[in-house]
Amino acid sequence: MRVRSFTIVVVAAIATAVAGSPVETRVVGAAPLLASYEAESIPDNYIVVLKESARPIQQILDGHFSWLTADIQQANARAPAFQDANRVNHIYSDAMLGYAGRFEPEILERIRSSDDVEYVERDSVAYALDTQKNAPWGLARISHRKPLGFGTFNKYVHDPKAGEGITVYVVDTGINVEHVDFEGRARWGKTVPINDVDEDRNGHGTHVAGTIAGGRFGVAKSAEVVAVKVLGSNGSGSMSDVVMGVEFTVKEHRKAVAAAERQGKKHRGSVANMSLGGGFSRALNLAVDAAVRAGVHYAVAAGNDNRDACSYSPASAPNAITVGATTITDERAWFSNYGKCVDVFAPGKDILSTWIGGKHSTNSISGTSMASPHVAGLAAYLLSQTDGALTGAELKAKMLELSTKDVVADPGEGSPNKLIYNDAPKL
Repeated sequence: MRVRSFTIVVVAAIATAVAGSPVETRVVGAAPLLASYEAESIPDNYIVVLKESARPIQQILDGHFSWLTADIQQANARAPAFQDANRVNHIYSDAMLGYAGRFEPEILERIRSSDDVEYVERDSVAYALDTQKNAPWGLARISHRKPLGFGTFNKYVHDPKAGEGITVYVVDTGINVEHVDFEGRARWGKTVPINDVDEDRNGHGTHVAGTIAGGRFGVAKSAEVVAVKVLGSNGSGSMSDVVMGVEFTVKEHRKAVAAAERQGKKHRGSVANMSLGGGFSRALNLAVDAAVRAGVHYAVAAGNDNRDACSYSPASAPNAITVGATTITDERAWFSNYGKCVDVFAPGKDILSTWIGGKHSTNSISGTSMASPHVAGLAAYLLSQTDGALTGAELKAKMLELSTKDVVADPGEGSPNKLIYNDAPKL
């Protein structure tokens, strides 16, 4: 699906704009409201980011939600036919501090006037990032320094135990957890969209998960994959649901760390993949960066518009590993975004992987969505071979150091010329 480009615009009096950068606009006494010309805003839906200074003071948080709840109840009581005119859908406390919901103008004005609020962002639509077509070559490419030839195009050199003990959260449309290629290493984690089902009815998330950890199609063939459903059957969803998915990965990671400590074991880290995106979202970038600091290593798709990745989220999140796509001949794929926000390239055109519809279903599709899971798989691969946890910066540096340099044709202005490599021992 196509990702919309994003430019922050003012929703108030006066602002100065810098191309590719968010604009903060302040009306006296009101928190900034961030919006977009080109992203698909969801009417009357907002993400509210609270000041970090409020986190340790429970009285501030309790007081904020107390008046908010009272105001929502009063406003909804005035229009009984529209009981859900105002409501809180999500509360964020791990990756970031805040909440999301539907608010009419009078409630929104009250929220923006609160001293507890850092900024408010219009909720918008996020999309899965794919295009279509055919051929399983990506695994072979990341295990050879030289371009693929007749002797190497179908040979993936790897450690079969790579990924063991590592959990990868697939923040997407879900996973066909019964697919044979997962060998019992796939499970359902959370369905975020309200009234949705614990099932991948799109296929995108299943394809991504297969590239990460499938027995036949995966980079890290011993890793566990967990479905975190934030997009619906049409491959789209809200940014607020995506942020909630990030929250879930942090909570689950912290539980896993605590469980390892109780057993006297070292936890080597968690990985998450987001092969999705939309316009620039300060809130989503904030959540992803916080998740990486908490120990969840995020691989994210650069986007499919052949434009500067810095205009997209989560591609522009500094702590994530942002991935552009290449072809079998080591060219940047025609659709792949580029620029200084891209960290590395990976195979992303005509990638064969798992699919929905049965336990043996497969499909071949293209997109930076297909490149990102190669990196998520490699992250799990590398983490499983370390003695202890790596920080986000350490893992990213290790991956970039291992990468094959100067082989990507036309990487795009500002892009690094680096293609991922697994550094497997040669037979």
